[in-house]
Amino acid sequence: MGQGHHQVLLIGGGAAGITVAAILRRRAPDIDVAIVEPSEQHYYQPAFTLVGAGVYPLDKTRRPEARLIPAGVQWVRGAASRFEPESNTVVLQDGRELRYDHLVVCTGVKLDWDKIEGLAETLGRNGVCSNYSPQTVGYTWECVQNIKEGDKIVCTQPPMPFKCPGAPQKIAYLIADRLRRRGMLERCTVDFHTHAPAIFGVPYFARALDKVAADYGIGVHVQQQLVAVDGPARSATFEFVGEARKGERHTVPFDLLHVSPPQSPPQEIRQSPLANAAGWVEVDQSTLRHVRYDNVHALGDVASTPNSKTAAAVRKQAPVVAEAILAAIAGTSSSRVYDGYASCPLTTSLDKAILAEFIYGGKVTPTLPLVPSKQRWINWWIKITGLPLMYWHYMLKGHVRFPAHNTRYSEPG
Repeated sequence: MGQGHHQVLLIGGGAAGITVAAILRRRAPDIDVAIVEPSEQHYYQPAFTLVGAGVYPLDKTRRPEARLIPAGVQWVRGAASRFEPESNTVVLQDGRELRYDHLVVCTGVKLDWDKIEGLAETLGRNGVCSNYSPQTVGYTWECVQNIKEGDKIVCTQPPMPFKCPGAPQKIAYLIADRLRRRGMLERCTVDFHTHAPAIFGVPYFARALDKVAADYGIGVHVQQQLVAVDGPARSATFEFVGEARKGERHTVPFDLLHVSPPQSPPQEIRQSPLANAAGWVEVDQSTLRHVRYDNVHALGDVASTPNSKTAAAVRKQAPVVAEAILAAIAGTSSSRVYDGYASCPLTTSLDKAILAEFIYGGKVTPTLPLVPSKQRWINWWIKITGLPLMYWHYMLKGHVRFPAHNTRYSEPG
């Protein structure tokens, strides 16, 4: 291909972009692939909760982007500014134009700190922390270490969609378990405020998590959205979103406030012809192909698919996109589809986890032949050791053979 023209152009070099590129090169070594990515560092984001809880070093989540770009794939250092799918063109922020035969959009999402009044000004100070960014996660652990008897810990969950939907409550459990081990849990308060009507979106796992929260004495407050933070005053304001009290606000004090921020599509996506009314790249939920542009696919957090936004979802989506592109290049078609699979290892203590796996519709689909609602040490090992190894050394290398999740599983009565 000529300079600035590629068979396959990927916008985003995170988990999705690297994995798709690696699969393409593994299956078709001569294919011309380029990745547009501005960041020099790549993070294993699923471990941020563990970093904030003091059980995983931040350095282990980080690799140089250059080491992860598959051999033979061109890395275009930059960021997309404008999408022109009618002419198969992407314009970068520095004015460069790239043309493509096939486009894959996997930019991830934007952390919208500014949607909460006062948050940006106090984040990283005054006990206000978040596991959602490598720049802020270290302060979470600092805050946890400094908890004193009588302190009030508040954890928040924003409106969907956002990445890693279990993360907002996982840090609450890890903090509570650490306090229990210090003999301080009964003399502190831990509260979890969520915009959602239940503690978790899949009822089967919500029932198990309600019991976990009750065992710790965590107060679960549903249909409440964080709208403002006053750091110096150590107060957080929530707005009720349920019909009974919709629009009402109340303020709670805190000593430690863990915020999971609202998340949105990047501006260049929202303003592009690729977006739906909500701003996400509009694709078919099964094929991940754009509904209006046949040579455009999207996966990961920026896609409009109604799945849980996790790295496990990307692991299942990437082969669907790669095989569709290879089939199109060969003049055939691919029958591989994405069923909405997501996996969320819910760290319920400092040595146990519930491995929540499910597909579209909230159907439970475990991989292991075990009752999936049980807290187990093996799930903790999977979370802290197994999944990082799989991510760095298997998934990002373009390997696609993984144990199958059981789509015929029947939930216990």
